Amino acid sequence: MAELSSILKQATGVIAARGEGVHLYDEEGRRYLDFTAGIGVTSTGHCHPRVVEAAQRQVATLIHAQYTTVMHRPLLDLVDRLGEVLPTGLDRMFFANSGSEGVEAALRLARQSTARPNVVVFHGGFHGRTVAAASMTTSGTKFRAGFSPIMGGVVIAPFPNPTHYGWSEEEATDFALRELDYLLQTVTTPAETAAFFVEPVLGEGGYVPANTRFLAGLRERADRHGILLVLDEVQTGWGRTGKFWGGDHFDARADILITAKGLASGFPLSAIAARADIMEKAWPGSQGGTYGANAVACAAALATLDVIQSEGLVQNSAARGAELRAVLQDVASAHKNITDVRGLGLMLGNEFRDANGDPDGATAAAAQQEAAKRGLLLLTCGAWGEVVRFIPALVVNSEQVKEAGTIWAEAVTAVTA
Repeated sequence: MAELSSILKQATGVIAARGEGVHLYDEEGRRYLDFTAGIGVTSTGHCHPRVVEAAQRQVATLIHAQYTTVMHRPLLDLVDRLGEVLPTGLDRMFFANSGSEGVEAALRLARQSTARPNVVVFHGGFHGRTVAAASMTTSGTKFRAGFSPIMGGVVIAPFPNPTHYGWSEEEATDFALRELDYLLQTVTTPAETAAFFVEPVLGEGGYVPANTRFLAGLRERADRHGILLVLDEVQTGWGRTGKFWGGDHFDARADILITAKGLASGFPLSAIAARADIMEKAWPGSQGGTYGANAVACAAALATLDVIQSEGLVQNSAARGAELRAVLQDVASAHKNITDVRGLGLMLGNEFRDANGDPDGATAAAAQQEAAKRGLLLLTCGAWGEVVRFIPALVVNSEQVKEAGTIWAEAVTAVTA
């Protein structure tokens, strides 16, 4: 009898039958507050009527028009609309299916456009599970172990993570920039360094935001040495952090930007955007893919953008994120196991540590599981699984934030009593 791989583990035991907004319902009709959003994917909530209508209309018209064979209107319209929200200067786009594919496309473009072999990534970053993307991922060994040799040409620099080092943000930033300079002097010469790849907020690495001085330091070094700055906005884009792009919090100026997850409210779609002078240096035939820029996914992305703009979801992310942070900080203040509440907008993490100050993945996992039993779906992240993350759909309201906070408080109390 055929079965799913036993290695494919579920964060909860829920079998979802339907979804609506920030709620999922199982096969028995039990309602759950879904503060996972499909790992930050269902940006407009489950089955938003306008997204559903756009996808249904497109399915009845044209499902698959392979975009290196023929062009289709949803893709052309999406390119036009993305031009309205992409950072200034990023005016050339390529589409794929997943975040990992977007990362690999950006990697290929960076190497081809600079004719340099190496890239610098930052410790704790997650860029995907395919071979090149996993070789660039350092948020956990589970993503990159067991299939060596992994791709070469990847050099790892520190990320300014204050809680990991036990330093202030200023000290962590000084260290990260100093070590980057040392790395460029000792490991990968700037003349052989194509790009810096960085997340504005570490995702799987524990929901640790970057900061303005760190990203400005990357930009200055990139400009000085002819290195490209690539922002991996797969999880932080599309309003997740309370601004449209995570890099907007830090005035970051990217040469290449990667987006996926919330782009199409659950339909598989990813993209990279770059300056024209960079994209023009891609080698002929280096961009393509059978399912990239699927017509239904593009139609869903257009509807997603309509909803985000017409319903003010970026602003809602900022406002509800502030409310959620306050709720989580109240819980943390009552429980010494939670040593940090951090993140931006509706991308917030709670870090658990034990009495010795060591990362406490066991208690984090227990709290996440207890919350699920009580009707709140959450996920963990961090190198030791010590962070419980809250990433609800951008349509979440104040009452749902309060309900989630109540359940979370009960769950943490239950597992730490």
